[in-house]
Amino acid sequence: MSARVVGQDMVRIGLFLGFLLVPVLEIWFLIRVGSVIGGWETVALLIADSILGAWLVRREGRRAWAALRTAIESGRMPDRELADGALIVAGGALLLTPGFLTDVFGFFAILPFTRPIARRWLSWFLGRRVRSLAARSPYAPLFDGPAGFGRTAGFDEAAGFGGPAGSGRGRVVHGEVIDDEKH
Repeated sequence: MSARVVGQDMVRIGLFLGFLLVPVLEIWFLIRVGSVIGGWETVALLIADSILGAWLVRREGRRAWAALRTAIESGRMPDRELADGALIVAGGALLLTPGFLTDVFGFFAILPFTRPIARRWLSWFLGRRVRSLAARSPYAPLFDGPAGFGRTAGFDEAAGFGGPAGSGRGRVVHGEVIDDEKH
């Protein structure tokens, strides 16, 4: 069994457990809260939570959109703004699901003082995922280093892509340049 099949199986198992355990935990927690503060109070708290979440998503979404437009108009790559937008959308989706546990994660992704932490976690996770996929790709020998990427990997300003010919860092493809305009 290859590592790719094992990885896909782990993702499927993780998704299955997530879709099974999260609703069970939400229902259990709602019952516990309801037994402490009362049923109607729990429903009122869920409604207030939803109203506050909708207002926050709208406010932070507008801020993220304005920051994205400013970054694009200034000619800067809007990586932080795009990550913020993705976190706001994901947080809004978590706030739409009824329950307090998903709301905690939704608010964590939306609130402006916790979003930078969530952005760093997202960046760390996606960076690991990209390095893992790049290391398994057929182009992995083009990049040096144990993680698949390095400062001098790939394109070197002095030597070109893959390093100097015969350096052992990449494959050298010999060829001929043909100018079609002269024919």
